[in-house]
Amino acid sequence: MRLSAKGRYAVTCLIDLAVHASSGPVTLADIAQRQSISLSYVEQLFARLRQAGLVQGMRGPGGGYRLTRATDAITVAQVLVAVEESAEVGTDYSLTDCHRGEQCLTHELWSELSEQIQGFLGGITLQMLIDSSDVTNPGLQPDPA
Repeated sequence: MRLSAKGRYAVTCLIDLAVHASSGPVTLADIAQRQSISLSYVEQLFARLRQAGLVQGMRGPGGGYRLTRATDAITVAQVLVAVEESAEVGTDYSLTDCHRGEQCLTHELWSELSEQIQGFLGGITLQMLIDSSDVTNPGLQPDPA
């Protein structure tokens, strides 16, 4: 599994969305501002998250985005798979990563590591991250009810 800044930002944006969703759909501009990420980058991430069925856009006045599932039903692994461009995300270490397309001496090690990472991130939900986050962080403070 590939881990990148893109995946980290996507997880951060979805946590922000979840924390602020109590008052309705959340705009990408608000997420971008709270998380200090460019709006165009957030838009790119949400295009992929929407294609993966993790978020849904709502148009019109009061529009924005919302999660399509409960936060305890979305894993970090699902988010990473949604935003990463590589076809190898979520799969075993491939032979193309080995020397000249043949299995290298450490192939099994890297393959097993990839499986461990996938399993670990597949066991962490957005809700678990929200529960363990410091919601006193201004970017994560929930909207007043």
